[in-house]
Amino acid sequence: MIIAIDGPAGSGKSTTARAVAEQLGYVYVDTGAMYRTVALAFIRNGVSAESPSAGKVRGLLANLRLDMRFGPDGMRIFLDDQDVTGDIRTRQVTEVASRVAAIPQVRERMVQEQRRLAGIQEKERGGVVLEGRDIGTIVFPDADVKVFMDASEEMRARRRYEELQGKDKEKDSNVSFQDVLSDIRARDERDVSRRLSPLRKAEGTIEIDTSNINLHEQVAMVIRAVRERANRPIV
Repeated sequence: MIIAIDGPAGSGKSTTARAVAEQLGYVYVDTGAMYRTVALAFIRNGVSAESPSAGKVRGLLANLRLDMRFGPDGMRIFLDDQDVTGDIRTRQVTEVASRVAAIPQVRERMVQEQRRLAGIQEKERGGVVLEGRDIGTIVFPDADVKVFMDASEEMRARRRYEELQGKDKEKDSNVSFQDVLSDIRARDERDVSRRLSPLRKAEGTIEIDTSNINLHEQVAMVIRAVRERANRPIV
């Protein structure tokens, strides 16, 4: 079973997807982490995400060694054999990732990788939960369950701000809530307006507004949709 969860930054989709996968015994694939890792590669190689040349992008992708490993602690992501799971959560990487995700060559490479990963994990575990911004529209338009999560800008910015303060105190200690709110608004604009795979609700999606509900309620709504789909007769 393929479960696709989409939504803007800070909507709660990552936490919900992880919890849903754990309850069902499935693997959770954080596709955003994959784009963040490519963004980190751009930063480390001095490649600008602002209108980069096709040649530089092809060269970077040709040498990119990106690996996802799944274990008791969830998905760990490696760049050139180095675990960068923690390194990709900084504000700088977040900013570059939304720009990198709009580059056609990057998008094509990541979509292929996401489909490959999901195919393997579905066979091994019986199902996979993927979250991102185009899972139900582009990566898996025929997903068994499609969910779109959203919340108010302020709520999403608050969640992201607390995440940065909790995980990246040394790197992002000077970031204010207003800075994060501005980032959220700018990223929303890029995600919705980009030409390639814009953020939008997939046909047949289940919409969940997480502004005023807790994690337990969010997970319960997704699990209920999964069980209804599993019990639905095949026509």
